[in-house]
Amino acid sequence: MSIALYLEQSGLLAQLNSQQVDIEEFSAVVSDFQQQLVAHIATSTPAVQWQYQVPELGEGGACSLFGHLAAEPYDLAATLGGETADNLLLLQRMTAVVEYYQQHSRSDWFGVYQRRFNLVAEDVLVKLAYFGAPSRPEFPLTTEFAAISNNSSVALSGQARLISQVASYVAAGGEYYTCDPKVQAEACLPLYAESGEVIGIVDAEAFSADLYVGTELALLVAVVTVLPSLFASKN
Repeated sequence: MSIALYLEQSGLLAQLNSQQVDIEEFSAVVSDFQQQLVAHIATSTPAVQWQYQVPELGEGGACSLFGHLAAEPYDLAATLGGETADNLLLLQRMTAVVEYYQQHSRSDWFGVYQRRFNLVAEDVLVKLAYFGAPSRPEFPLTTEFAAISNNSSVALSGQARLISQVASYVAAGGEYYTCDPKVQAEACLPLYAESGEVIGIVDAEAFSADLYVGTELALLVAVVTVLPSLFASKN
């Protein structure tokens, strides 16, 4: 998907215009990041995590027990259908994207999620790769969960969500799934198939407010416009 089409479809174009951002200059920065990211992926074969630690969930599935980890790790291999060659390639690509993003962003947490059916046939977002503190592995894609989750809401609506100040956003009644109380800013962007269908999201979090503007936002747009093509070999 082109940068221009992504900005329009995700709702980011209207937000950038309201901030009087020069779209041509912004897109040029995105394009530079895209080229660097593609080159990084092509030359990187990182180790992958088939399992990872997750928080112990509280009442209603909320991540309310911050700092308490579940006894068993999440088995990503089982959700993906096994440690196959295609799944290894998928996770290597996702991990390479995460590596590149971490090298170029001031975010404190970042994750890539793909829309899939889990082991009990529920429509969910599955976390494929990330950096930062342990976090929830799956987000249900239901209207009920979207009422408390930025990730689920963005996946269902297809509209990007930028939160400059989490405390103010929550105080104003915005839906928000709190896992790490240190987070002060968040950017959640959809991933589109060529058809326009939402096939996943990326989620970035920062311990400082007002981070996701300018170059930081351009980096995220570069990531989300490159990522969907990397899902092609998932099976």
